[in-house]
Amino acid sequence: RKVEFETYNMRCRFALRFAELKDETGATVARADTVREAFNSPFRPFILASTSIGQEGLDFHTWCHSVIHWNLPSNPVDLEQREGRIHRYKGHAIRKNVAKSYGLSALKGAWDRNGDPWSFMFELAKRDRPSGASDLVPYWLYEIEGGAQIERRVPLLAFSREVPHFHRLKRMLAVYRLVFGQPRQEDLLEYLTNQMNNTFSESDLSQWQISLEPPIE
Repeated sequence: RKVEFETYNMRCRFALRFAELKDETGATVARADTVREAFNSPFRPFILASTSIGQEGLDFHTWCHSVIHWNLPSNPVDLEQREGRIHRYKGHAIRKNVAKSYGLSALKGAWDRNGDPWSFMFELAKRDRPSGASDLVPYWLYEIEGGAQIERRVPLLAFSREVPHFHRLKRMLAVYRLVFGQPRQEDLLEYLTNQMNNTFSESDLSQWQISLEPPIE
C-alpha cells in the first residue's frame, strides 16, 4: 500500500505586523489588505495593538473590541480615532451583547429562518430599546450588565512620562468635542482642560458639548 502526503498551509501566527511584508529577496509575501482580511475573521487573536498607523481609515471592529495602545498620541482626537477602528457600527462588543440578550432563545421562538438572523436580533433590540433613546441604540451603543465593552489597554511603565500624559489625555477627552469648528482648536482645548482643575467641572462642560446624536423621534 502506497501512502501519499499532501501539503497544505495552516495558519499558526498569533500576531502579524500590518504592512507590506517582504522576504529576504524583496518579494512580497503578505499584503496589508491580506493581513486585514485575516484579522477580520472569527479566529484568534481578537486584540488590536495599534500605533499611529492604525488611527484612520481602517476597520477592525468585526471580531475585535480590545485595543492596545503601543504608544500614546499627543492629543485626544488621535486617541479617539484609534479606538474608533474597533468602535463602529454593529461592532464585535455590540453583537456579543445583542446575542447575550436575545440569541438562540429568541431565534427559536420567533425567527422563521428566512433572512439574516443578526438583522432579526437587531430588530428585536431596536424594538425593546428604552423610551427616549436615540437611533445610536442598538447599532452603535448597546450596553448590558456584565456585557462586553470596548477595552482600552495602555501598557505604562511606572514613574514614566507617559503616566501623567495618559491621565491628561483622559481629561482632554471630556472636552475636545467643545472645540469643533472653532479657530485655534488646540489652544482652546488646552485652555478648557486647564480650567477643569480650577473653575469648571465635567458636569459644567457636558452642558456645552455639541451632540452628534440623531434627533429623537
